[in-house]
Amino acid sequence: MITPQNIMRHELVGLIVQVAESSHQGFTGLEGKVVNETKNTLTLEDREGREKIIPKETATFHFKLPDGSTVEIEGKIIVSRPEDRIKKRFKKYG
Repeated sequence: MITPQNIMRHELVGLIVQVAESSHQGFTGLEGKVVNETKNTLTLEDREGREKIIPKETATFHFKLPDGSTVEIEGKIIVSRPEDRIKKRFKKYG
């Protein structure tokens, strides 16, 4: 079960996310479902079915968890390959 405390160790694909802040103003406010994750990017699918590739390093994300709660994560913290991030140790977050 994904919680705010263990979200870093879970798969992000499938979660609803909103770009809270970004150095690229065109990305701020975008919302959608995470359909792909690479080392440096998240790919979101918006309501119209269009995919947007968001760089992790320069953005802050609000992830909506299955229980309805929301977690804010700075993208620079999750810059790594998903399979490596899941194994990595993090200080308490959330």
